[in-house]
Amino acid sequence: MQPNIYTIMTKRQNLPLRVQKGHFATSHSHINYFIDVTMQKTRLSEAKAVADELLSYYQTTTVIDTILCLDGMQVVGTCLAEALTDNNFMNLNAHKTIYVVTPEHTSGSQIIFRDNIAPAITGKNVLILAASVVTGYTAKSAIEAITYYGGRVVGISSIFATVDSYLGYEVVSAFDPNDLPGYTTFAPHECPMCRRGEKLEGLVNSFGFSKI
Repeated sequence: MQPNIYTIMTKRQNLPLRVQKGHFATSHSHINYFIDVTMQKTRLSEAKAVADELLSYYQTTTVIDTILCLDGMQVVGTCLAEALTDNNFMNLNAHKTIYVVTPEHTSGSQIIFRDNIAPAITGKNVLILAASVVTGYTAKSAIEAITYYGGRVVGISSIFATVDSYLGYEVVSAFDPNDLPGYTTFAPHECPMCRRGEKLEGLVNSFGFSKI
């Protein structure tokens, strides 16, 4: 069953925010909004709009060789790489292009890179691109993996984020809580909605929403 999504129009052209208010659980937290980024991740026009929003943060200040796409963000990552390349963006790759890669996860949720993908990480300036940065658990795993494989993290980007820095790295996003008044997130054992006896309405992860 689909959640009851409604659309918030923002100042960003062709980039609305689709949300449902309620009581939801992620793997690490409880939240009072489900933010549906399906269209931003899969519809080319909205993916390009997200990429254009993020582009200005990196256009003249950061060297990027590789974009590591988490949470199914490959379409946005490709649009961002193309925009950076079209704008003669600085990178150190021999062919003056940008790698767009996705991680592989072990059964223990650790990120690994196979021998054929590792060269896109080792010795490269890597931008982490996620659907959201709220608790930071996913970003932390990516940072640890990039560092282990000899890459250098140059920043974290996302569609939605509640922080502007994480573990010393700048976080930039197309949307933040200013676009969604009243947005809150809690550790499960500290959730006031649970304490009031409000039942969970659904489970949320990078693939979307499952009604309980």
